[in-house]
Amino acid sequence: MDQRIIELYDDFTHRHFDRRLFLEQVTKLVGSSAVAMALMSTIRSNYALAETIPANDARLQVSHVVMPGAAGDVKGYLARPKGDAKLPGVIVIHQNRGLNPHIEDVTRRVALEGYVALGVDCMSALGGTPADEDKAMQDFAKLTPDMAVGELVQSVAYLKSRSDVNGKLGTVGFCWGGGMVNRLAVASPDIGAAVAFYGTPPALDQVGKIKASMLLNYAALDERVTGTRPAYEEALKAAKVNYTIYVYPDVNHGFFDDTGGARYGADAAKLAWERTKAFFAQHLKA
Repeated sequence: MDQRIIELYDDFTHRHFDRRLFLEQVTKLVGSSAVAMALMSTIRSNYALAETIPANDARLQVSHVVMPGAAGDVKGYLARPKGDAKLPGVIVIHQNRGLNPHIEDVTRRVALEGYVALGVDCMSALGGTPADEDKAMQDFAKLTPDMAVGELVQSVAYLKSRSDVNGKLGTVGFCWGGGMVNRLAVASPDIGAAVAFYGTPPALDQVGKIKASMLLNYAALDERVTGTRPAYEEALKAAKVNYTIYVYPDVNHGFFDDTGGARYGADAAKLAWERTKAFFAQHLKA
């Protein structure tokens, strides 16, 4: 797909949230509104693909949970291997579309690696994640980062308090959630391992508060976010934070999302996931 269309879609999903404007811009590039509509269908999320691990997988226990939060109850999706073993906990943080079927699937993937995995609905204070993706993005603009960090810190406390969690905690997030991983690492000294996928950095003067080991995954074609990497890396070095950075060539923002059509980068996603699993095993299971 034309890289310009990918960039227009990124602008649509992160800045103006105006579907009609996106289609008008694409129509100017391709010369046909019908072709523009067809292209949009190949680039939008397709949640019918969001069950790489079935919700009723016999190896897992899954449930919807409610946690106390600073602005009211916080909804979450919990998954863990069957049994009563005490395991490390991992918080899974969604993109700017809320706790959608793809993130629930990722939560199950994390759980199958031997963790109590908690997908947090950071839109809880807004009434929860809408089923409609466009509405979710529009509503999401009302959510402030400080509000979300407060809810995530409460989620850390919730996981830490569970009898089936052994005290070791990590977090992984994507897009907006990748940025929240960076902010949560600043806000919570209980996080021991943090994995951010194409996430913006926290305030650089706060990087010295990070206690977690960090794994940061970037997309080479994602100028908007990957352009923030050099300054963040310098701050991590200066603060002597344990970090690893990978920049994946020839892929776009959102390359991990296998429901994302043309934005999905299968080879990079597979490699990044293997690295994520190894990172969590090293820092949460050793």
